[in-house]
Amino acid sequence: MTNKALEICYDFPFFLHEELEEIFQAHEKVAFQKGDVILEEGKTANEYYILEKGLARSFVNDFNGNDVTTHFFAENEIVIEVSSLFQRIPTQENIVCITDCECWKFDFDTFQELFHKIPNLREWGRAWMSQQLFTYKQRSVEMFTLSATKRYLNLLEQKPQVVQFAPLKQIASYLGVTDTSLSRIRKEIVSHPKKM
Repeated sequence: MTNKALEICYDFPFFLHEELEEIFQAHEKVAFQKGDVILEEGKTANEYYILEKGLARSFVNDFNGNDVTTHFFAENEIVIEVSSLFQRIPTQENIVCITDCECWKFDFDTFQELFHKIPNLREWGRAWMSQQLFTYKQRSVEMFTLSATKRYLNLLEQKPQVVQFAPLKQIASYLGVTDTSLSRIRKEIVSHPKKM
């Protein structure tokens, strides 16, 4: 079985062809509709997904009950709540589909079985986790060191589908700005693109 989304996510130089085949075969194709909840606050994650088509997001509710976007999942990315899945604890986040989504589901028990059977899957997992840690660290630093305009431009460059499909309010909460500020930033970019 070959699949572009799986190949991109499991792109690791040491995998043998037969190991990848076994890993790919362990995934199940699933579809979600726009608005479907992939993971709900208070539940424990029992799988992760590789997003083949569509866009999803994770969010939390802050102390005032406002919905704050913590992450956007784009095509060829892993949709996961790491601490809930691997520590087997209820999540504080919700993961919801912004558009219709097609995914490959990998359930926790099967992952654990293959994780112990295929040493290269463990090495891939370590490499993936360290990359994610770097990405999250970089994002947390950028929240303080970059202007809201620069953070928006970075998002536009890295995940253009977010700007295309996600509502303004969700993007604003992800960037840590108000809807009004984000509207102003977008207008400035359109009217003065060379300055940006």
